[in-house]
Amino acid sequence: MKKTLFILNLVLVTMSAIAQTKTVPIKQVKVGSTQVKLGNAKLTMSVTPPLVIKNVKDSASYALGYRIAQSMKGQGLQDINMAIFEKGITAGFLSKGVIPDSLLDVCIKTYQDKMSQEKITLNREIGANFLAENAKKPGVVKMSNGMQYQVIVASHDTTKPTLKSKVKVHYHGTLIDGTVFDSSVQRGEPISFPLNGVIKGWQDGLQLMTLGSKWKLFIPSELAYGERSAGPFIGPGSTLIFEVELLGIE
Repeated sequence: MKKTLFILNLVLVTMSAIAQTKTVPIKQVKVGSTQVKLGNAKLTMSVTPPLVIKNVKDSASYALGYRIAQSMKGQGLQDINMAIFEKGITAGFLSKGVIPDSLLDVCIKTYQDKMSQEKITLNREIGANFLAENAKKPGVVKMSNGMQYQVIVASHDTTKPTLKSKVKVHYHGTLIDGTVFDSSVQRGEPISFPLNGVIKGWQDGLQLMTLGSKWKLFIPSELAYGERSAGPFIGPGSTLIFEVELLGIE
């Protein structure tokens, strides 16, 4: 009997979890060969209707909604109250807002700042935990500025770049979860640039490297892009990992 009731509960929970609902009275439900009496209980059944696009107005409406969502997600605004958002859309078309127009941008900016700060705090915490564990690994060296490195290929050359040097490198950059955000290795072409024109972590790390060596650099956010985002993958407060091969010094 307990097994029967468990199955019945699972059915009821599953049916009520779907979006659009319809409530109907039921007297009993048959589960296997057992009749379960429910008295005057009501069963909530629901079905989500499929999206039907009938004409160009429908397709444009869907596309506009999708683009707005993409734009909001790109600005870190995906965590919103959808019911109130829909009311705001309707009010905007009717020009009947409950918040003064002069305050709308302030409301958006305030929420963006709140979401951004939460993201920075989270990314920094994740990065700090990662670096603390990473420092325990064999071959990883922790620098006084909080950065870490690991020698992958040691070079017999003794030449090192200075901050005024132009360097030629091959590199592969990832987030700590392995997401690749930039890679000259994947493009199949090394890159040259003035060392004083890149992030602080690169400046500090490459000045320790000798020509022909290959290192793995673990760069905390304050030596990378700080509280700024960079491209579609690097969020504010992110710790970055680079495999860097020093190919040339000018």
